[in-house]
Amino acid sequence: MPISRDESDPIATVVDWLDACRSRRICALLDLYDEAATLECACDGQQSLTGRAALEAYWRPRLAAPLPGSFAMDDVTADAEGVMLDYQNHDGRPVRIHFRFNQMGKILHTRCRPLNRCA
Repeated sequence: MPISRDESDPIATVVDWLDACRSRRICALLDLYDEAATLECACDGQQSLTGRAALEAYWRPRLAAPLPGSFAMDDVTADAEGVMLDYQNHDGRPVRIHFRFNQMGKILHTRCRPLNRCA
């Protein structure tokens, strides 16, 4: 279901998400998510998580000691379903993550995978 563009700015939410990751503010990061949000991650094997507790367990170790240059934005674009972000993850590896939002502008679903770039 599309979000109301009058109430929220999905690209701004993604930038806030990245800022929370950079500054290692787990509570600020989790506040961007819907209470029933889901995450599908194919970066280190396939995993699917649902809910705030699962998201916290996923993100807390990744924010604890990121490498220098982590969470740098490479590209961000809006599409019909949400926002796609290419960035450097906590290990400095390129990742593509797609965000979908609820009607209140909270992150409802994310799906990430390694971004393999050709030299």
